[in-house]
Amino acid sequence: MEQTNGSANLNANLSRGQQAPRQNAQQAQQQAGQPVIAKVHKPENQTKAQMGGGGKVKIVFLGGVGEIGKNMTALECGNDIIVIDAGLGFPDAEMPGIDLVVQDITYLERNKDKVRGFVITHAHEDHIGGLPYVLKTVPATIYGSRMTLALVEHKLREHPGIKVKGVAVKGRSVVQIGCFIVEFIHVNHSVPGSFALSVTTPAGVIFHTGDFKIDYTPVGGEVIDLARIAEIGRKGVALLLCESTNVEREGFTISETSVGAKLDELFEKYADKRLFVATFSSNVHRVQQLLDLATKYKRKVAFSGRSMLAISDIALKIGEMKTAVGNVIDLANINNYADKEVLVVLTGSQGESGSALARMASGDFQKVNLGPSDAIILSASPIPGNEKAVNNIVNNLFKRGCEVVYESLAAVHASGHACREELKLIHTLIKPRFFMPVHGEYKHLKKHYELAKSLGMNERMMALPDLGDCFELSATALKKVGQVPSGSRLIDGTGSGDMDSAVLRDRISLAEDGICIVGFAVDKQTGKISGTPDIMTKGLIYFDEINDIYGELKKIVVNVVKDVDFKSCDQTEIRSEIRKAVQNFLNKTIKRRPIVVTMIE
Repeated sequence: MEQTNGSANLNANLSRGQQAPRQNAQQAQQQAGQPVIAKVHKPENQTKAQMGGGGKVKIVFLGGVGEIGKNMTALECGNDIIVIDAGLGFPDAEMPGIDLVVQDITYLERNKDKVRGFVITHAHEDHIGGLPYVLKTVPATIYGSRMTLALVEHKLREHPGIKVKGVAVKGRSVVQIGCFIVEFIHVNHSVPGSFALSVTTPAGVIFHTGDFKIDYTPVGGEVIDLARIAEIGRKGVALLLCESTNVEREGFTISETSVGAKLDELFEKYADKRLFVATFSSNVHRVQQLLDLATKYKRKVAFSGRSMLAISDIALKIGEMKTAVGNVIDLANINNYADKEVLVVLTGSQGESGSALARMASGDFQKVNLGPSDAIILSASPIPGNEKAVNNIVNNLFKRGCEVVYESLAAVHASGHACREELKLIHTLIKPRFFMPVHGEYKHLKKHYELAKSLGMNERMMALPDLGDCFELSATALKKVGQVPSGSRLIDGTGSGDMDSAVLRDRISLAEDGICIVGFAVDKQTGKISGTPDIMTKGLIYFDEINDIYGELKKIVVNVVKDVDFKSCDQTEIRSEIRKAVQNFLNKTIKRRPIVVTMIE
């Protein structure tokens, strides 16, 4: 494998390759308006006709449309498939016990011999979190920035046995993967190494924006490459796939440096207090600003939270974050410093129950005891659905006497996603022949569709994709040509299952109605029930109901089995009769239908 200059120091599960052309040659190409060739790969034993796919390309949506998260889009041409992103989603209230949600990749598994590579736009979980689960059955080379590859490598360490190669790229790098030529375009987002993709195909150029914002004063100093985007637009784009997350928000997204200025004010305001700042662990630019402010105000920095520790360590090692040696200390040592000398950067901005901030707020964190001498800044906005959990943490912090600053009180967070004016600019620069909105719930996609229409796009040249949709792009048309298997796979510890799995149904039933266990002994000589049945329930009956209901349940069970000869009967049928009798009684008396388990000894 070849990698561009400045590639990540890949090892372990991601193999390191050779360096690409020297930096001065890259700069000369960029100044001439030409992309940098970083990698050329052509599958063997394929004719041009096979690689060309007859001038038609399939776009298959396996995640990220009609939903937030699980982003995955496959482009297929002839015998070649490339996959853009492989993210995960998080469980909702109707998925008890589920850890993660990933895509149904049946289509990729059926076509795994065609999959040439995974092209990753950036390193957020909703774009890389599903990689370990797809790579187990569909191994292929991963293309992305060195930040992305470093975080993927870290993630794959928890999944031993996956052996894949990684190719690190920079802005304006180009890779050829099968019949696809992919150019990586630098964009601003809330994690370094974020790209839009310009994919040259036999049916024309497909431009995928990835997640982006237009920030003219970014923390890293590198503005979104609007010049290259405009040049690609002038040459002609067949299809635009554009993110839709913030399409409901008017205007422009505020710059990350604006957040830095507000944080500076708060550092000065709370100069004599210990400072705790909760933010997304992947928001490396935000963390860099905090490191810079810590240096300015002579504070030592401690990181807390598993993901915060991991990502900050990786970012510091590869140079995406910088701070002076000795500025970062262990959390266990913060009590060795005065309050005004301490800054703790931690996870928990979304109200996660097991996060560092949540445990501190509830007084369940051994190393830190929060109180009136502490100021806590929540430098993130709640993801929809997390508002209640975040409010609970804020309330607990106030109860402990802390000063608390959150988004509704101060501009301490900037989104990484484009608002309406930024989306309009991209549409105007790209001027696509066809358009499909991606990355959002249906309402976001619909609003984006209407936005494109207001800019003059003909409705016949646009489409609203849904999960599993397969579209065909040619030089003259974009049309839906069918459906592929799609949906969600649920990750539960080391196991996985489908949305309609019996395990999930049972968990939901247990959560809603509890369980009733019926046990009784059978006399081996007579084959008849011996003694009185035992009844045990969990999550079903309140204490003051137990005596009356247990007594009735015992009578019901005895009535069902009193004439049964267990030496010759079908026990499956008897268990079914007991279950029906118990559930019917409980439904009539207390309006609940628990899971009923029968134990016969």
